[in-house]
Amino acid sequence: MRIALVHDFLNTWGGGEYVLKVFTELYPEAPIYSLTYKQAIVDEFFPGRKIIPSFLQNYPGMPDKFKYYLSFMPKAIESFDFSDYDVVLSDSSAYAKGAITKGATKHVCYLHTPTRYLWSDREEYIKNAPIPLPIIGRSVVKGIVKKLQKWDLEAAKRPDVIIANSKYIAERTRTYYHRDPEYVVFPPVNVKQFKIGTPGDYFLVLARAEPYKRTDLAIQAANKLGLKLKVVGGGTKIKYLQEMAGPNVEFLGRVSEEEKVRLFSGCLAFIFPPKEDAGITPLEAMASGRPVIAYSEGGALESVVEGETGEFFSDQTVDSLVEVLKVFDPSNYNPQKIRQHADKFDKEIFKNRIQQIVNDALSSDKR
Repeated sequence: MRIALVHDFLNTWGGGEYVLKVFTELYPEAPIYSLTYKQAIVDEFFPGRKIIPSFLQNYPGMPDKFKYYLSFMPKAIESFDFSDYDVVLSDSSAYAKGAITKGATKHVCYLHTPTRYLWSDREEYIKNAPIPLPIIGRSVVKGIVKKLQKWDLEAAKRPDVIIANSKYIAERTRTYYHRDPEYVVFPPVNVKQFKIGTPGDYFLVLARAEPYKRTDLAIQAANKLGLKLKVVGGGTKIKYLQEMAGPNVEFLGRVSEEEKVRLFSGCLAFIFPPKEDAGITPLEAMASGRPVIAYSEGGALESVVEGETGEFFSDQTVDSLVEVLKVFDPSNYNPQKIRQHADKFDKEIFKNRIQQIVNDALSSDKR
């Protein structure tokens, strides 16, 4: 079977890139098509892989300035030729789902989310979008977004099979794309990578320092209660977060995989404040036998079991999180049972399911 992998952008490392890495384990000979890539990301996480970028890779300022080229993205993803492949397996939170296949070539899309800045976060994006030149106003951005919405709706019809990464995203797919995903398969965790250890005296947050991750809630709650908090990850809002943090909050930046394992196994609990599409980091915490304190919306509702593997706070506010932290008792949780729950999401189960779906798509006559 000749298979091509398609990804939006290989410019950073996150949950979507982890899913792609699992796909590369499943199909080690498959090339990776991506609109743009950063060599440092490829060298660290995809060494030796064949990466095929779009024409955008050579545009001025790329790949760092990719947000300035949004209107070129549809043409870029459509420029790839997949006629030599039996299957295209894309993972998409934006443009990869719009890859065009012809003839007998099947397209299976693992959908992380309908494009946020075109649908659920549209108004916020228009308000805060990066503007490359002062002469270009918000009305131009609004026009670009409207044009991209039209393309995005059409692109969502192209895959032969859509796999939603959670029931939450399946519902959003119906809402925004008016299409029922054929499957729901939650993202994986490499359970064997993580270990049950002796918990220390700190809570843990691991996320990119971006607004929607809501790390600010965990920091402010820790400040209020005087709790020790370790924050892992970098991003555009790291200085903002550091400025609000008290002496009880420690910023560790990016850490190695070995250090990540140690931090998860040693935390009192993992705090997960965002409304996330699915969420891999809660699975990593549970694979370490540690409970999760999560906001009670989005994909966390499908992975965390209240009272058994963690707790929920009902409102995305500091006060709501504080109320849960006040009464949280880590001794109420059995690390072995928490890890057993994480086993349900192990990457080997995920790989078998994806492989079955791809094989079924290849043998199907449906186009």
